[in-house]
Amino acid sequence: MTFLLGLAVLLILLWAVKGLARADPKGVVKGARMAGGVVALGGAAFLVARGQISIGVPLGLTGLGLLGWLPFGGATFGQRTQKRSGQVSRVRSAFLEMELDHDSGAMRGRIVAGRFAGAPLDGLDVSTLTGLFGEVDEESRTLLGAYLDRRSPGWRENAQGGATAGQGGASGSGKMTEQEAYQILGLEPGATAEDIGRAHRLLMKKLHPDQGGTTYLAARVNEAKEVLLRGHR
Repeated sequence: MTFLLGLAVLLILLWAVKGLARADPKGVVKGARMAGGVVALGGAAFLVARGQISIGVPLGLTGLGLLGWLPFGGATFGQRTQKRSGQVSRVRSAFLEMELDHDSGAMRGRIVAGRFAGAPLDGLDVSTLTGLFGEVDEESRTLLGAYLDRRSPGWRENAQGGATAGQGGASGSGKMTEQEAYQILGLEPGATAEDIGRAHRLLMKKLHPDQGGTTYLAARVNEAKEVLLRGHR
């Protein structure tokens, strides 16, 4: 019996290798996964037949996963738990567009209207930026204040006049749409409730006051979460 199982595993392995040799290069990875799944199942059957169930069962589950016959579709544990990189949150007002990098927490932006339209905020000095408070709407002032809080924490003490006061509690301009909510959380349409919760938790950590966050940005992130979760209730 053991000999027959070993022979079966060998034949399956040879069949898989032959199939890979004829495969399109783009399908090599997929073919390798299938071959690995078949071999793993054969090895599992061999081990179980010898009474080594504690090793055979996990190997069999691995084979089923590689073949896509388990709910997680063959993804490895690392792939299932690894956080996606490169995600960016975007918030836009009438005069500004801001981005928050999920990985580094870096905030950047650019001016989209007015005399400095197209200019990156990082390319303008603080005094020039504070001079814009009298030219933009309330939401843009709040967004600009949030950027300056992170770039130059002491800017408010040096700013003159009342135009820059009270930036933290301003509300957004109108009802947030789902598209805006997805951009704020850095997600694609169709994200699951788990994805939404994960992005929300990550952003709230980045927006903590110790990290240069503001109540305005935190409020926008909270609102985005609520908007998107309505569709999952």
